[in-house]
Amino acid sequence: MRTTVAMRRLTAETELRPRDMVLPVFIKEGIAEPQPVSSMPGVVQHTRDSLRKAAAEAAAVGVGGIIVFGIPAVKDERGGQADDPDGISQRALADIRAETGDELVVMADLCLCEYTDHGHCGILSPRGGQHSGEVLNDPTLERYAATAVAQARAGAHVVAPSGMMDGQVGAIRAALDAAGFIDTAICAYSVKYASAFYGPFREAAEGAPRFGDRATHQQDPANANESLREVELDIAEGADMVMVKPALAYLDVIRRVADEVRVPVGAYQVSGEFAMVEAAAANGWLDRDKTIMETLTSIRRAGAGFVLTYWATEVARRIR
Repeated sequence: MRTTVAMRRLTAETELRPRDMVLPVFIKEGIAEPQPVSSMPGVVQHTRDSLRKAAAEAAAVGVGGIIVFGIPAVKDERGGQADDPDGISQRALADIRAETGDELVVMADLCLCEYTDHGHCGILSPRGGQHSGEVLNDPTLERYAATAVAQARAGAHVVAPSGMMDGQVGAIRAALDAAGFIDTAICAYSVKYASAFYGPFREAAEGAPRFGDRATHQQDPANANESLREVELDIAEGADMVMVKPALAYLDVIRRVADEVRVPVGAYQVSGEFAMVEAAAANGWLDRDKTIMETLTSIRRAGAGFVLTYWATEVARRIR
């Protein structure tokens, strides 16, 4: 059953297709040329022009979707650029829709960490009090709701709340429906762990917290049952699809979630996973191409219907 490539292909249980992948991209306001991300070889902070080109290339090779992370020139305490109709993320979403139409599913990451000057995912309690610097859940939901509407108005097919605030999906669904965006889908980052694998992303998105961490609202890596409760809550509030993040260290969680739910399940092959493979390959310790394909196949085999990966366009081109 393994003697030839054709036989292995015929009997393979798991298939990786271009349409199964979503390309994460970074768009930075105020730069004239794409800026390389030092910890993520081949990944850049895009200009609007270079992002349009990257989106067109992804669509041309059949990539399923693209997700946008915006980096504004000016940040403030409440993340005011997140829902600005003329903000860099909204302009980028409109650019991609104009470039690709409905060929790509255009997703918008929905959080405040890239827009706040403190780098946290929401509105903070006043400094100096008993709860100084804590993320305030309900005021943050108001910001998420406003941002979702702005992203939908700019052209996002899907909004993807990643802040792990309680009740975020319900608040966003209500806001989208009230604004007339009843067909805008929600991809909830329902299972997002307080992971060490996010380091390179924080360089790329310029969203590292200035103090403290995010362990109070992201999940403990020791827990798995908690993931199923989070997923159930988000689906009950109106999530159309759910995501597990990171992927490789949580393949067991992907499998459990996929077995339990009847909505599409995605997984995010995060920046640290990407960087480890690229660094090892650069040192000659791994076969880069085989490792990329093996990791992506393992995420699909675990149960992910789609995978967010920085290699999406490259792998789609290779498959085709």
